[in-house]
Amino acid sequence: MASASLVPTSNIFHVSPTFTASVRTRASSFIVASSQQQQQQPRRRELLLKTTVAIPAILNLKEAPISEAREVEVGSFLPPSETDPSFVLFKAKPSDTPALRAGNVQPYQFVLPPNWKQLRIANILSGNYCQPKCAEPWIEVKFENEKQGKVQVVASPLIRLTNKPNATIEDLGEPERVIASLGPFVTGNSYDSDELVNTSIEKIGDQTYYKYVLETPFALTGSHNLAKATAKGNTVVLFVVSATEKQWQSSQKTLQVILDSFQL
Repeated sequence: MASASLVPTSNIFHVSPTFTASVRTRASSFIVASSQQQQQQPRRRELLLKTTVAIPAILNLKEAPISEAREVEVGSFLPPSETDPSFVLFKAKPSDTPALRAGNVQPYQFVLPPNWKQLRIANILSGNYCQPKCAEPWIEVKFENEKQGKVQVVASPLIRLTNKPNATIEDLGEPERVIASLGPFVTGNSYDSDELVNTSIEKIGDQTYYKYVLETPFALTGSHNLAKATAKGNTVVLFVVSATEKQWQSSQKTLQVILDSFQL
């Protein structure tokens, strides 16, 4: 089309050879550029596709679990409890959590039925990013059995509750006052004092524990919750046993045994 329009049809329209050569050169350059763009588009699509795949992989690496949680039944790797061989004993060790490695939490222990499983904890919830001076509570370990319930150990900086260094649980106030501060970490959302059914105080050696029974119909953790709290060093440790209504009806006694066994 370009060369045809450049052919003179009368003496009125005269086109110089220089102008014709210039137009042909521009047209040729446009064709070459268009061809190169068409060749580059698949390459760009390929690069974008690779990038789209790579970003989630990087994010998953950042969120990789940091604990030694094993998604198998605990009876396959934990020893039987000396007090009741129908349970196994979990004794936390430094390799289990970032806070234990940092010395920010004292080792703790409790029993579990052998058919429970340990759950992995997301890096952002484990306190791994802020040890040894975390400003917010974090989750130490979690275990679960779909038919019976679940347990978790939650640790909170003591400074959230008091400015007194190395305070005991008694220094924090009465059991009702302590659960008012820690209640949301039991339920997973909010706490209402009307949900508190019973409180008690337990002494094991030199360590004092506050124990709680809660009925929490709107809790994310379950409609029934048992909790046990104590303080040592610069940390408050909260042990939570949770169950749905169905789990509670069939496993209440087992869950109570688990709660009672917890100690630092």
